[in-house]
Amino acid sequence: MRCWVSLIGLVLFRGILQMAAEIMEALDFQRLVELGGNREAGVAAALELRNGDEQARFKIASLCLYVATVAPEALADIYDGLCEGWLGREPQAPRISAPAEPATVPAEAWRELWAIVLDPHAGDDPSLITVRTTALTSLLEHSFHTRVAAMSHLYPDVDVAASQGTPPKFQLEDLARCPKDSLGGLLHGLVVDKGFDLEVLDRDAIGLDSLPVPLPYLNVRILQCHDIWHFVGGYETTSLHEVAISGFQMGQFGHHYSSMFLGVVLAQVAFIAPVEATGFLLDTVLSSYVHGRETPPLMAVPWEKIWDQTLENIRLKLGVTAYERPYPAGLIEDLRAAS
Repeated sequence: MRCWVSLIGLVLFRGILQMAAEIMEALDFQRLVELGGNREAGVAAALELRNGDEQARFKIASLCLYVATVAPEALADIYDGLCEGWLGREPQAPRISAPAEPATVPAEAWRELWAIVLDPHAGDDPSLITVRTTALTSLLEHSFHTRVAAMSHLYPDVDVAASQGTPPKFQLEDLARCPKDSLGGLLHGLVVDKGFDLEVLDRDAIGLDSLPVPLPYLNVRILQCHDIWHFVGGYETTSLHEVAISGFQMGQFGHHYSSMFLGVVLAQVAFIAPVEATGFLLDTVLSSYVHGRETPPLMAVPWEKIWDQTLENIRLKLGVTAYERPYPAGLIEDLRAAS
């Protein structure tokens, strides 16, 4: 009897030790996030992972969450650094940089972030994880959003685009009049035949009007243009390419929701997936980020005036090349089907 009691006590003790270790690991990661880093830290972390240091995946995830939750001013510097370390080159685009300010992440935001990161099924439904990560941004301090807004002004064409005022909603009947092989026709087919929405999320339900200028315009416009950018940029509507288009959007105008989404995904992969998954994800995120940084700015494009044009003509006029994907677009769906 005493033997069984001792065994049960040992099991419970080991469980407590494991839980304590996991808590310490989480607290260490939180400290890494709030400590942050700079461009050189991004280069170093990527090179460490490239050279086989498995712990580097936590450094990379912490840097990506640092720019998403603590220092938005460092976004381009750190991602450019990650590109240099992982891909062997930084984007061929003007440097975007501003002094970062120290800050802490509210406890409520950390609780929700861990709830997503440690949920193995969080990524099963792309629309649900989009909603959850979007809600996560609302738990940050208001001053953080003011800093995101200030950082946004550093990106080309943002001020020109935002000066147009809140964009009206797209009308399905306008798209229905477009040729099937045109941009408008393709978007119409996505909505009618595949059940997509004209805007990714309900602009009114997520309170974009309360954000500082130019964020209300930028966030409403990307809700409208997300699927347009899929078409024009050469991104498919698969799980892997939803990750990729987030990198593209972030490269184009420092999109904060994309930054938060990618930071959460990289953290989730670091904590619950094999180390190889981080490299796979970096190949996708950083190649699409470079694509976004090197593509002429799309935020101010009047898409409503070119609905009837083909993708080929639009890409030619705008100077856009299609995304050169490092992996098949449907790879995640294929792996899930195989397992």
